Amino acid sequence: MAGLKRALLALLFAAHPVWGDTAPTAPAMLLAEVYAANVDISQYWVSEKFDGVRAQWDGHTLRFRGGGEVPAPAWFTAKFPMTPLDGELWIARDQFDALSGTVRKIEPMEAEWRQVRYLVFELPGATGDFSARVQQMKSLVAEADVPWLQAVEQTRVSDRAALMQRLDAVVKAGGEGLMLHRADALYLTGRSDALLKLKPWQDAEAVVVGYVPGKGKYAGMTGALEMEMPHNQRFRIGSGLSDALRRQPPPIGTRITYRYQHLTKNGVPRFPRYLRVRQDF
Repeated sequence: MAGLKRALLALLFAAHPVWGDTAPTAPAMLLAEVYAANVDISQYWVSEKFDGVRAQWDGHTLRFRGGGEVPAPAWFTAKFPMTPLDGELWIARDQFDALSGTVRKIEPMEAEWRQVRYLVFELPGATGDFSARVQQMKSLVAEADVPWLQAVEQTRVSDRAALMQRLDAVVKAGGEGLMLHRADALYLTGRSDALLKLKPWQDAEAVVVGYVPGKGKYAGMTGALEMEMPHNQRFRIGSGLSDALRRQPPPIGTRITYRYQHLTKNGVPRFPRYLRVRQDF
């Protein structure tokens, strides 16, 4: 039932009148490459990778990555600056499901939105390198003086050992990983090594194509999800599924995000673990 509810909510949200009769246009965004060990750490700013919902403020409207308008209460963005912002809607570590439920509701729930913050990590279209934009973000947030509008903390580390220590501390505290943004990078969009992500695991997406019956304590439930990768390879995900998901698994055709250690020689993920249903918003 949970998967069915998500699908129905997505359909309802797509039909929300703020989008009009045509599909929304997704805003151009900078997308991260994966960190490699030969990167010169001294050239990058480092911040925590927040497990939230990405949203871009165009100076007037807050939009999801897919282009749809975020149904936030009017007070949430009332004092945002007219300067475009890029950031993450976030509640707290390990609270993605709660956040997703809050920000997708067509009629916003006041009490739920009081927990949400908008964490700014970029200024779309701004001039100057990223170091200059870091200072601009701090100034814009300070001037707005809105408690739920915050600039993501950006710091520098001296070497790979310090970076790994920072990663370890974030992960132990329940965080997802780190982001590295090259200090001298001008603003750009698309996938680029100007922005890198560093996590203790990999993640990817696949589509649910079937179910494997459970055994033992999972008898009568789903034991694993049969998944298909973009190049038609199939594999199974049994780890990370709650009892609720085993009773009502995501519908066939649902795209999910999963974590894994690395790919095997056959090109399938090793030790895959269910993370969440992919939400395009």
